[in-house]
Amino acid sequence: MGSIGTSADNALAESFNAALKREVLQESKTFANQLLCRRDVLKLVHAVHNTVRRHSWCKYLAPVVFEERRPAILNSVS
Repeated sequence: MGSIGTSADNALAESFNAALKREVLQESKTFANQLLCRRDVLKLVHAVHNTVRRHSWCKYLAPVVFEERRPAILNSVS
């Protein structure tokens, strides 16, 4: 994260919005209705954030399986 007001502060949101416009809206400026909008945005999110594909960083398990087997536990710092 950058300082307040810098371009790095909002880079993730801007990147997502650009991908949304490019991949989902394509040539149209609006969605036909709210249901189509939700469906298409969820398709994009699921395509970008694949929870099924196996990754080397988690011993070639799908991220969902890895997280189910190893729940996140925060250790308190004394």
